[in-house]
Amino acid sequence: MNYKSLRDCVNDLEKHGHLIRIQKEVDPNLEMAEIHRRVFQANGPAIFYENVKGSHFPAVSNLYGTIDRSRFIFRGTLEKLKKLFAIKADPSKFFKAPFKAMGSASVAFSALPKKVRNGPTLANTTQIDQLPLIKSWPDDGGAYVLLPQVYTEDIDRPGIMGSNMGMYRIQLSGNDFELNKEIGLHYQIRRDIGIHHTKAHEKNEPLRVCIFVGGPPSHAFSAVMYLPEKLPEAAFAGALGGRRFRYAQRNGFTISAEADFCITGIVEPHSTKPEGPFGDHLGYYSLTHPFPLMKVENVYHRDDAIWPFTIVGRPPQEDTAFGSLIQEIAGPMIPAEIPGVKAVHAVDAAGVHPLLLAIGSERYTPYEKERKPQELFTIANALLGYGPLSLAKYLFIVAGEDNPHLDIHNCEKYFTHLLERADWENNCLFQTRTTMDTLDYSGTGINQGSKVIIAAAGKKRRELKAELPADFNLPAGFTNPKFIMPGLLAIAGPQFESYEHDEHAIKRLTTQLEHGPNLEGIAMIILCDDSQFTSESINNFLWVTFTRSNPSHDIHGVHGFFHHKHFGCKGPLIIDARIKPHHAPPLIEDPKITKCVDGLAEKGQPLYGII
Repeated sequence: MNYKSLRDCVNDLEKHGHLIRIQKEVDPNLEMAEIHRRVFQANGPAIFYENVKGSHFPAVSNLYGTIDRSRFIFRGTLEKLKKLFAIKADPSKFFKAPFKAMGSASVAFSALPKKVRNGPTLANTTQIDQLPLIKSWPDDGGAYVLLPQVYTEDIDRPGIMGSNMGMYRIQLSGNDFELNKEIGLHYQIRRDIGIHHTKAHEKNEPLRVCIFVGGPPSHAFSAVMYLPEKLPEAAFAGALGGRRFRYAQRNGFTISAEADFCITGIVEPHSTKPEGPFGDHLGYYSLTHPFPLMKVENVYHRDDAIWPFTIVGRPPQEDTAFGSLIQEIAGPMIPAEIPGVKAVHAVDAAGVHPLLLAIGSERYTPYEKERKPQELFTIANALLGYGPLSLAKYLFIVAGEDNPHLDIHNCEKYFTHLLERADWENNCLFQTRTTMDTLDYSGTGINQGSKVIIAAAGKKRRELKAELPADFNLPAGFTNPKFIMPGLLAIAGPQFESYEHDEHAIKRLTTQLEHGPNLEGIAMIILCDDSQFTSESINNFLWVTFTRSNPSHDIHGVHGFFHHKHFGCKGPLIIDARIKPHHAPPLIEDPKITKCVDGLAEKGQPLYGII
């Protein structure tokens, strides 16, 4: 099915039972976000909001809320697109099955953007305050565009083929923004829009920005897709949607001719205003920081415009399906571009960027009696230099030869395999005082933190246990040891005060463990605020551990040592995942709004039987 518009998609989903309508008035201030979260958590359908308080535009959310619905939306082109990526990853496939490969020619033609003189998007104009001003979390700084396609062009290579179309949040109201005239443009580190902005900034020229909202679903999906350099998202949008990306020119702006809305404006050099807070996809608020200020020129919309949105928060959320589909399409590319890589998994439950799992090869010295990580470190460093993977904070990598059937998406089995083989004395490699994800507040400042590579290869070094020794004791302030899984122990620690103060607390813990019973079956200890919560599920362990720790500051060890600037330990590795004073606060729903949405689930109400 090749959709010409978002409304085509909405009608198709409704026809096939994938969408429900809410006719009663709903409030964009927290209520719509709560409805979305609850329906998503229930694995429910897409939601069409017919009556949005304060706006005459309807809205839709949860379009991509399940991987099956995402596949359904792109069912007309998905398999052909996978073939194209597979051929790029392994050109020999063309010669093995040329006629199957030739079937992708129509997809390649659809990738050519098409310039038109006019389009539905340009039919009408409105103001920012007439849009559905959706606020997701109680402490958000205002209303945001939550499914935007932010379009910019390279000032040195203007035109759509040198463009970038990314999904960067847009603050529409609140803070010091002058309503209808100013909005906040947030983009994180290592985003292509930053290259365009830098070039315009250096030439002291304004950056022209277009924010598309809606349009064929392939447009929004393309905005989150990581693509090779010089392949514009507009081209990928056409290929995925089976319909060429149509664009028109107005007042010096390139406008998506089939979007539902388009906000145009400029970012002047050196022009910023405070943006945020915003409840983000790691499960915490990203705080207020200065970000580029966009001065609004026009807000266009089509006659039958629908406002699409999503909600982010502690994963899994709707963007989980995006990530899964990206992996399906582009998964073969990483092993093709980085020799030795067998599989890579950016772990959604840990917030995606904080934790990367990988399986590689270990082929450097087959003549040695005992295999150890060597090639794995080469592969790991290549991964940390590869596109969005460069934001990974923890990178665990194991040798595929040790278990050819290891499923990288089964985190419990992966960690079991790694912890059985991990050599903490030799195979932890740190990068300190480096860049990290803008949304991650576990580091020393915005975009500042550290990384660690932990590699494991060879035979098992230990048998993992899920029982504590009979004489196991903890120093005062450390309580309630709970096994997350065999070999992985959570311990509740005292409230974290400062790194200077807690250095002594960590020393008390390691000294006690060093002089206590044999801990051979315990490979890793997670120091946390609530060991009961952390141990309740693998997802809780992943979220707590890797969103609340900075490797250079928070990794310790039993019988730890430094040797020629190398850190290692002879006993269990300890990760301090307690909440620190500089961390951003976690996201918590407003109980009044939760109660209100509970009412929509009662008999006779629109969400009855769904949530």
